[in-house]
Amino acid sequence: MKLVVAISGASGVDLGLKFINYLPCNIEVHLVVSSHAKIVEKFENRRVTIHSSEDIAASVSSGSFRVDATVVIPCSMNTLAKIACGISDNLVTRVAAVAIKEQKKLLLAPRELPFSAIALENMQKLATLGVVIAPPVLGYYSEVESIEDMEKFIIGKWFDILGIEHNLFKRWS
Repeated sequence: MKLVVAISGASGVDLGLKFINYLPCNIEVHLVVSSHAKIVEKFENRRVTIHSSEDIAASVSSGSFRVDATVVIPCSMNTLAKIACGISDNLVTRVAAVAIKEQKKLLLAPRELPFSAIALENMQKLATLGVVIAPPVLGYYSEVESIEDMEKFIIGKWFDILGIEHNLFKRWS
């Protein structure tokens, strides 16, 4: 599987990085970030191809690159609005536009709370196009005992959406 992971916004960056670290090693990861200097050092035992969000001509910006899915974790409301309006002014919004154009799985994890009526309208518009809107919502029924357990539950739910096998949380029997 070839996966593009875009990180949009400062709040929630650690959740995006943990998402990548929990991915199975056989998944090819292309990371799109605006400021990647500090992020590179977070990947010790994993090969990640890093693209600057300013590099609009990067390989991942083309539908012919053939990624299987794209995720934006976290997804700022600014990025979500641009995607909803078809604005591709940076690599994050471009890879999202390509996913929609190519009818590939696109998962957005909006991070702000509460959602404004405008944000909800943008989410609804994208959902009708097949985009998965999956904010990091706490699942209290999952018997978590720590923040790490909660993060694993959220990431595991995202993996389920993408069809990635995992054992990050205990499933109902």
